[in-house]
Formats: sequence, structure tokens, C-alpha cells
Amino acid sequence: MAMPTPASSWTQGLDFPNRLFEAGSNDYELYEEDDEFVLTIELPGFDPEEITASWDAGVLNVAGEHEDEKRGTRRTYHRRFRFPKTVDEDAIEASYENGILTVRLPVAVDAAATGTEIAIES
Repeated sequence: MAMPTPASSWTQGLDFPNRLFEAGSNDYELYEEDDEFVLTIELPGFDPEEITASWDAGVLNVAGEHEDEKRGTRRTYHRRFRFPKTVDEDAIEASYENGILTVRLPVAVDAAATGTEIAIES
């Protein structure tokens, strides 16, 4: 017989606000400063090697999985962040310190000038 799953497992990966299913406030903060996006995510109890971050076509995927063998528990985290501006994907940096993952995503300079220029005749 299948065990019932908590609400957080079937909503995982969907864009529902976390506060609907958890008592805490949002677990992340996103702001833009000095031509870069800065994303901080609270991931207490995870080890850096248990967290992965990947960039794919304007979307940042952050995932984490922590198994506590002593307590027989497993925690997972997965969230996607879509960015409205072109990000310099080769310059994205991430760090993890004191339970907080910080991802810096520089905005690509001259992003608005991409594409083919169209000659204007007069």
C-alpha cells in the first residue's frame, strides 16, 4: 500500500508560492544591482556537494538533495528561476556559505544590440 505523500512533494518544481505549503516566508531573494542579478536561496542543512545549479536558455535550475541516514529522512529542493534579460552565461558564479546559496548572474552588455541590423532607407 502506498504511503501518503506530503503536499510539498507533489508541488515540487511547480511555480506555487512556497508560503502556501510551508509556515516560513519565501526561501529566496532576487534583486538586481550593478548590472547583475543576485539570487540568494536559504538551504540550511545541505552540503555544497548536495546542491546543483544549472543554466539553460534563460532559466536557472537549482536542486538539492540531503539524506540524513541517522534519522532516516531525505530533504529535496528544486526551483526554477526565469530571467527577463540576457545573462552572460559564461560569467555566472555561485557560492554556498552558512546555509545560503548565492548565485550572481551578470547581465550581458549590449544584449539589446543583438540580431541583424536592418538598413533604413530614406
